[in-house]
Amino acid sequence: MRSGSRKIRTKFTTSSLTHFGGIYLLHQFLQQLRLRTFLSNYLKFPQRNNHYSTTELLLALIYPMIAYSLDKIEVSALLGTNGVFQYITGLPAFPNPTTLRRFLSRAADPLFEQLASTHDRLRRYFLSASSTSWSFWLDCDSTTQTLYGHQEGAMVGYNPHHRGKKSYHPSIITEAHRGDCLAGRLRPGNAHTAEGIDDLLRRATSLLPAIHRLRVRADAGFYSGSFVSLLKELKAEFAVVAHLTSTVRRILETRRYARVSSIFSTAEFSYRPHGWKEPERFVVLRRKLPNQEAASQTTLFTLDRHAYSVVVTNLNLTPYGVFRFYQDRSAMERIVRTLKEDYPLGKAATNSFQANAFYTEVSLLAYNLITWFKRMCLPTDWHSFTLPTIRHRLLMIPGEFVRSHNVPVLRFPKNNPYQNIFEYAQQQIGRLEALI
Repeated sequence: MRSGSRKIRTKFTTSSLTHFGGIYLLHQFLQQLRLRTFLSNYLKFPQRNNHYSTTELLLALIYPMIAYSLDKIEVSALLGTNGVFQYITGLPAFPNPTTLRRFLSRAADPLFEQLASTHDRLRRYFLSASSTSWSFWLDCDSTTQTLYGHQEGAMVGYNPHHRGKKSYHPSIITEAHRGDCLAGRLRPGNAHTAEGIDDLLRRATSLLPAIHRLRVRADAGFYSGSFVSLLKELKAEFAVVAHLTSTVRRILETRRYARVSSIFSTAEFSYRPHGWKEPERFVVLRRKLPNQEAASQTTLFTLDRHAYSVVVTNLNLTPYGVFRFYQDRSAMERIVRTLKEDYPLGKAATNSFQANAFYTEVSLLAYNLITWFKRMCLPTDWHSFTLPTIRHRLLMIPGEFVRSHNVPVLRFPKNNPYQNIFEYAQQQIGRLEALI
């Protein structure tokens, strides 16, 4: 039998190879937008040691988030050994983890609001640049990020996956059609689900065009009279999961249900919960449970082998249509999972809560940059791809950096299966206008 060669020598001497060759595509995108200039125009943070500018330090955080997820800041040191990556991205040298951590701690107070406002400018620009419709569906949600240590603000609160563990409790608002994260905030672990949602929602809606149609979806954690009043003030159509209080349960027993299928039936009623300003429309979805499931059900409200879900709404839809509309909110769960697994949302890079809140804002910016890159530069069927897929197919293409006739050339493997996508993206990037 034939065997492979046995006389191969190995040497670690080449400095012109990189497995981040495809990151040049992202660099082209940011360069075409002139993102560095845009950030430097709005972020003012004087530093005694100016070896790295503020924008270079921010990009030194964003690039590793996209390339590695950056669960720990120490991972960024891997890019510091890659000279080709530094040349491609225009970073004169890559800051070490200690430098990045000190930057977060020093810059958190003076830069946090500046970065959030600048991020809002970018959000507003890309919402307008890519809008073919003025209909916006906003989804509100919160999640927990379990922490192990003694970080400031890490407290015991609602943590369904790790009960009794300390955590952060970030909240976010996303746009369902485009996938943009329009607002986000890091909160202590003992914060209530709806804490601070009024300010976030006002901030998110201020980014929308003057003429728009707005719909908002939220789970039971946001169910309150004040939240519903805010939605009405914003002239939003809404669907919010209601609490199954004892009064609501008694009402459910007296309703007449319209059959939708062999499993589902619906009803609706008008009800003014205690402390609310006026009666609201409540719709009910009743699901028939198999005998075995009904016997094992312990957490869902059941009655006569039926499970009930209730939503408060002002949508001009049938009760079943309201639930179909709310079910589409499942995309929000994927975004939350992406932010937690592929970006460091809610992770603790330092012991300071304010520095970690600043770090969370940077992670949301990194997420949005990839979202805008996909929407503006990639084919439509690539818009739903996750960051790991984009990494594998485009950003992590191995490359060789050479000079031909004194012109820098980045060579990629021959017959790469995604060469046409790479070239398509380059063409689309060339058509983009610089940020104002």
